[in-house]
Amino acid sequence: MVIGFDAKRAFCNATGLGNYSRMIIGGLAELHPELKLCLYTPYHKDSFRSQFSDCPQVSVVEPGIHLGSNALWRSYGVSRTIRRDGLDLFHGLSHELPHGLPAGLPAVVTMHDLAVWRYPQHFPAVDRAIYKNKQRYACTRADHIIAVSGQTQRDLIDMLGVPKEKISVVHQSCHPQFTAPVEEVTRQWVRSKYGLPGRFVLCVGTVEERKNQRTVVKAFKALDEDLHLVIVGKQQRYARTVEEEIARQGLSSRVKMLEGVAFADLPALYAEAVCSVYLSLFEGFGIPVLESMCCGTPVVCSNVSSLPEVGGEAALLVDPRDADGLAEAIRQLASDAAFRQQKSVMSLNQAASFSKEKVIGDLMHVYSQLIKP
Repeated sequence: MVIGFDAKRAFCNATGLGNYSRMIIGGLAELHPELKLCLYTPYHKDSFRSQFSDCPQVSVVEPGIHLGSNALWRSYGVSRTIRRDGLDLFHGLSHELPHGLPAGLPAVVTMHDLAVWRYPQHFPAVDRAIYKNKQRYACTRADHIIAVSGQTQRDLIDMLGVPKEKISVVHQSCHPQFTAPVEEVTRQWVRSKYGLPGRFVLCVGTVEERKNQRTVVKAFKALDEDLHLVIVGKQQRYARTVEEEIARQGLSSRVKMLEGVAFADLPALYAEAVCSVYLSLFEGFGIPVLESMCCGTPVVCSNVSSLPEVGGEAALLVDPRDADGLAEAIRQLASDAAFRQQKSVMSLNQAASFSKEKVIGDLMHVYSQLIKP
């Protein structure tokens, strides 16, 4: 079986969609060595390409000399290349499919969320138009759609009119580094590297309005002074709003904002935290919730969109607009060691239901239904 992938994100994105793409490709290569995987990308970063260098069944296909931009090759020109490679199926891993795929070639697309439809005001007008057009086309051309959560499946049905029978929910897994024990020497090295405080709550995610870090800051005003907040993530314009809230609440000595944290250091950060907080207003999945649970670190997260689906009974769920409710949930975990240990065990059990083996098994079932013998 020969499967082609739109693999741009796998070779260019350090987090988010890139991690998902690498998890799918790497998982298929490891668990199904009988497959041949063709990765189509307009360009790559060497650090990501090397991850597949030991996989003989994986081939990387780039445009070489071509007319037009890399973006145009990805959306249009790649289909000419695909025709020569004898694919049995093509999978777009991040919201889109190229135009001009061969007639009769089964196509799958993964839809992570419909944020551009729910929150169009958060996207520049040009990007908004491009993303909507690509997503609408992909959902029309695809023979089947992978939704990473029940929330995304519902949005596809309600907002784009996709028939339910055309969608399968196949959850995400996360990088295996989050399930490996973190040695004490690594923890201390990471503490020193980032100047971490003694007792802290961790908040991982791009600092943008949808992630709602401002409400997390507000909650800390009501918490004991020995408890600190560490916010980790790329800082968008909203970071200024968060900084202003920190100053307004007089919390400058208790809140640390870190940008450019190495992905490899995240397990130690989770492991050292009292708990993690993910108070997003909307998510298609919410990978930081799963990462935290894989590390055995209890999570407080929003009670909206996909987050209850990911966190299950292991997570403490709160209204994302309720700073007082968040403060109480954090206080409960920070002050009750037995309760925190109970939630840690529950987190590990919940995380096990999102294993790589299950995700790849579910995905292979979708593939097998589409490929005619």
